[in-house]
Amino acid sequence: MSRLRRYGRVARVLAVVSLGLGMASVFGLMEQLRLNSTMDRRQRWSQFFMKRLSNALPFRVTVFGERPETPMLWVSNHVSWTDIALLGQLTPLSFLSKAEVRGWPVAGWLAVKAGSLFIRRGAGDSQQIREQMTGHLRQKHSLLMFPEGTTTDGRSVRTFHGRLLSAAIDSDVSLQPVAIRYLRDGEPDAIAPFIGDDDLLSHLLRLFSHEQAQVEIHLLKPIVCQQQERAALAFKAQQAIGRVVTGAANADVEKVAEEVGLQADYLAVAEPARLHPIAQQS
Repeated sequence: MSRLRRYGRVARVLAVVSLGLGMASVFGLMEQLRLNSTMDRRQRWSQFFMKRLSNALPFRVTVFGERPETPMLWVSNHVSWTDIALLGQLTPLSFLSKAEVRGWPVAGWLAVKAGSLFIRRGAGDSQQIREQMTGHLRQKHSLLMFPEGTTTDGRSVRTFHGRLLSAAIDSDVSLQPVAIRYLRDGEPDAIAPFIGDDDLLSHLLRLFSHEQAQVEIHLLKPIVCQQQERAALAFKAQQAIGRVVTGAANADVEKVAEEVGLQADYLAVAEPARLHPIAQQS
């Protein structure tokens, strides 16, 4: 791919980011004028922005499963910053982010204006953020978090931290497990993961130096939280997502489908031609 074409694609992403800055500025102005800026409106605008950003990224996305019709606590494995755009386009929701994101240039400001919640790792504020999450969910606003607490190479799933899943129990909502897979030529994509000492610009240039990758987003069967322990919820979500991420469904399609709560027509993850997608974008 020519350097000119690569930089042209990066310029498109930056143009979408400029759009997001404009939208965030509107919310900032509304705050200064003390005008009502509801979370519903913030989430809808955020979804609008995430759709444009996703379309500008070099991915061909297929979504499997059904989008929930009621507010839930979404939990997903975490591979890259692009997860946020790809998942945020699916439905109006907010994100739980690490506190460092708040201080990032541009991205941090956008996250604040979009209604994100922030947690400081190891700072002992888990009770406070749990209460914020519970209030958010009780007000019928969906929230997405990455229970691994960090990104991975996309080939496996790390241990899910369950302490904040108490918010779903307290607010009486279900968990929506989500598995996201980045594939290139049918194999886990080594380019998409955003790990280690990666910086955003270098990662963007690396992505656009290659042709489109495939992304599968699997919306698994919701997990009811009533009368459940948070550790059990974390384990169930981790197991369901892990089976999809590792491609374990190849061994016994019907058995795995039953275990992770997939519909009967949901077939082997590693055989895209046999999957039953509900939506696709390129």
